[in-house]
Amino acid sequence: MAEEIEITALHSFYRSLSELVGTEAMLEVYRHYRGIQVSIPVHLYDRNLAAQRVLTEFTGTNQPALARKYGYSEKWVRVVLHRAAQQKGKELK
Repeated sequence: MAEEIEITALHSFYRSLSELVGTEAMLEVYRHYRGIQVSIPVHLYDRNLAAQRVLTEFTGTNQPALARKYGYSEKWVRVVLHRAAQQKGKELK
């Protein structure tokens, strides 16, 4: 079906999406989401799931790397680690 698409007549959103991911992928997005208002999250990773990964991957010195990897601030990583330490302290009591 991609060969039947007249790219120059596409809505600007679909034209730019086609340029970004290709016509077949653009059509798949169109078929799946057409008529639905879609909001693209700022963060690629889910906050709660990323926090779990941070706790798993923390080595004691890699806070900046984890912040970059998951797209959150170093402060957010520190807060995640701090809350986990507090929770651990409560469980030990």
